[in-house]
Amino acid sequence: MDQAVAIFRRMGFIVADGPDLETVWDNFDALNAPQDHPSRTPEDTFYFDLDKRDWLDPETMILRTQTSDVQIRVMKAQQPPVRIVCPGRCYRRDTPDATHGMSFHQIEGLYVDKNVSLADLKGCLATFSREMFGEHTKIRFRPHFFPFTEPSVECDASCMVCGGKGCNVCKGTGWLELAGAGMVNPAVFQNVGYDVNEVSGFAFGLGIERMAMIRYAINDLRLLYDNDVRFLHQF
Repeated sequence: MDQAVAIFRRMGFIVADGPDLETVWDNFDALNAPQDHPSRTPEDTFYFDLDKRDWLDPETMILRTQTSDVQIRVMKAQQPPVRIVCPGRCYRRDTPDATHGMSFHQIEGLYVDKNVSLADLKGCLATFSREMFGEHTKIRFRPHFFPFTEPSVECDASCMVCGGKGCNVCKGTGWLELAGAGMVNPAVFQNVGYDVNEVSGFAFGLGIERMAMIRYAINDLRLLYDNDVRFLHQF
């Protein structure tokens, strides 16, 4: 996390922080997530006080499912330009396995100003990838869908283990999934009071554990939390 933050600092981003306990509005509604989105159900998210409030109530408290809530807090508090990264812990009701956990870490980024483009986003993630994984690392964008960005992309990095040739780590594709990203949806700007005709911006989200697994060829997320000294001594 420290290394990732340092790279983004050199690109002009500043660190923003927020609480782990968040409102439904900041975590879902402000980010344009529809009420019937599967991630909003109590089966997927940790809710509080459901004996007093409905789980769709904007004021209901939850453990945040992403650090995107910090982006909303910052945009509500200041006008553009905004250039922030938001590292922190997130929580989801996932069954722990090799690639999922109930608690994990993200670093999300947001850049809002006049005339921000998708090319700026690609340049930012390409620079980060080369700094984090090596100067020969390449990235690619694949079309995707996220409620809070439009257009949305999945960003892949060329496999650091095989150099993009194909191996067991990248399942023979030569690519490893790195981040979800895209241009901020105008609906999100409207929710925080920004003029959609004046500003544009991009946002991205990177998994800290995912980056560690890619960088050190770790094949099971649970190894990061098992406190096995034999594993930890390698680092």
